[in-house]
Amino acid sequence: MARRGSSSRWLQRQNADPFVKQRDQHGYRSRAAYKLQELARKDQLIRGAASVLDLGAAPGGWTQVAVELAGPRGKVVAMDILDMEPVPGATFIHGDCRDPAVQAEVIAAVGGKLDLVMSDMAPNITGLKDVDEAGMVELAEITLDLADELLRPGGSLLIKLFQFADTELVVKRIKGSFGHVSRRKPEASRAESREFYVVAKQYGI
Repeated sequence: MARRGSSSRWLQRQNADPFVKQRDQHGYRSRAAYKLQELARKDQLIRGAASVLDLGAAPGGWTQVAVELAGPRGKVVAMDILDMEPVPGATFIHGDCRDPAVQAEVIAAVGGKLDLVMSDMAPNITGLKDVDEAGMVELAEITLDLADELLRPGGSLLIKLFQFADTELVVKRIKGSFGHVSRRKPEASRAESREFYVVAKQYGI
């Protein structure tokens, strides 16, 4: 009975969500596409001819937006351990980003280091605070390690975080590597969600 009630509430929220309706109208694979649109516009994250890595890309909503913004001269790589339908204009790499061979594939695909590493990854939420916090921190550390390997000097990072006690330790590490760091809560991010985004620019500067 509880599961049926939860499913009903989820359907009601989806049906009332304007970003879900826009997603269907515009052909995006996820409503998260509108988060990236707002963040990229506000912080000028993806310009024409940019080289971009979308980490944990499935189902591809962020990849679609990145391709649009980077334009025909841009190079967008989508990476995930899950399968994903190809996005026209992007290269999909199926693999674990911690694998040096997979990292080498990224470098080969763009012809050098990256302008932007972005991650909308999230742990599987259990409702157990300690478990969820540990999962968030682990994904963040994986993303930051990859950024250290693949970003060009002056490059940028966009990463989703969840507000927990240890979140500030993650933000502190980001501030140690980037010259300019901002927190964002895009309109498409649900108000009740712990999620927020960190936009970090000027890597190594």
